[in-house]
Amino acid sequence: MSRTGPIQGSAGSGDAPALTERQQDVLRAAIRAYVGEAAPIGSKHISHLLPTQLSSASIRATLVELGALGLVHQPHASSGRVPTEHGLRTFIDQLLERRDVAEYDRRAIAYRVDNAGVDAAVEVAAQLLSEQTRLLGFAVATRLERVTLQHVSLVRLGAKRVLAVLVSSTGAAYRRVLDADTAQDQRELDRAASLLNERVVGRTLGEVRDALRRETAALRHEADRLLCWALELGARVVALQDEEVDVVVATRLALLDQPEFQDPRRLREILETLETKERLAEIVEEMLAEEGVHVALGGEMGDPALSHCALVATRYGDALSPLGAVGVIGPSRMNYSRVIPLVAYCSRVLTEKLLT
Repeated sequence: MSRTGPIQGSAGSGDAPALTERQQDVLRAAIRAYVGEAAPIGSKHISHLLPTQLSSASIRATLVELGALGLVHQPHASSGRVPTEHGLRTFIDQLLERRDVAEYDRRAIAYRVDNAGVDAAVEVAAQLLSEQTRLLGFAVATRLERVTLQHVSLVRLGAKRVLAVLVSSTGAAYRRVLDADTAQDQRELDRAASLLNERVVGRTLGEVRDALRRETAALRHEADRLLCWALELGARVVALQDEEVDVVVATRLALLDQPEFQDPRRLREILETLETKERLAEIVEEMLAEEGVHVALGGEMGDPALSHCALVATRYGDALSPLGAVGVIGPSRMNYSRVIPLVAYCSRVLTEKLLT
C-alpha cells in the first residue's frame, strides 16, 4: 500500500475509540457501502463486503455496538445505518486503506500540468482534481506578501503611467499599473528597474517592502535623484493592497453529480460559501500548518454551510516555503481511498512544475 504522505485530521481526531477487529471490519464495510450508495446500509449489504463471513445477527449486533460508540446512527427505526462524522473521522484516521493513483491517471495529470503555462498551472491542477474525483477541485495560491521575487520590470505606458511586472522565483508574473509623479523616459525606467533588482532578488514581497521603506527614509537627503525616485516607486509597487485572496475554484458542475446537493437550498449555501473565497482560504490555512494530506469534516470547519461536506487538501511547494494548497470539496460521503492519493499526486506534480 503506497502512502504519498501522512494523513492529518483536525481537532478532536485523537478521540477515536479502540475497536475490536470485528467492529473495524463492520465499520469499514458500512462506510464503503455508504460511499457507493448514498443511502442507509443494511446488514445484508455489509455482509457482502466483509473479509470473513458473519451472520446478519452478528452484523446487527456489531452495528448496535458501533451506534453506542457514536460511530453510526439509524435515521429511522426500520432503516439501515449511516456513519456519523465521528465514524468517518475514525475511519479516515484508523482504517483507511489508500490505493496508488492509476498509471493512466498519473500520466494524464502530469501531461496536463507539464504543458500548462506557469501562470495557468495552478488553475489546471484544480480542474484536474475536479475531473478526476467528480468533486469540486480548488487551489489556494500563497498570499502575495509571501511570494519570493526574482525580477522587476518597469514599462512606460503613457505620459505618467508605469506598468510594473513582478516575477516570482517560480516564474509567475504579477502586474500593477501606477501613476508616476514625473515623466521618466524608458531608459530611466530601465535604470530604476536595475536598481530595484539589486534589492529584490531572493526576498519576499513583504521583505522587499520593508527594506525599501527603510532605505528610502535613510536616503531622503541624498543627491542621487534617480535612486531616490526608484526606491519610492519600488515601495509603491510592492505596497500590499487589500486585494481578494487568490483562490481558484474549478467548475461547480461537479457538485451536481452528488445526491447530497440535489437540494437547491443546500447547494446554494455551499456555493455562497465558496464565493466568499476568504473563508475558504482561512479554513485551508488552518488545516495546513503541517505537511501531508489533511482531511477536515463538516463540523470541524466551523461553517454551517459546510456541515455535510468534507475538504481534502495539501500544500504545494517546498517545506520551507509552501506556495499554496490544492484540494477538493465534496460531500463527506466521498471515496477517501481514491481522493487522498489524487490530491497528494497533483500537489507533487504542481510542485515539480513550479520549482524545477
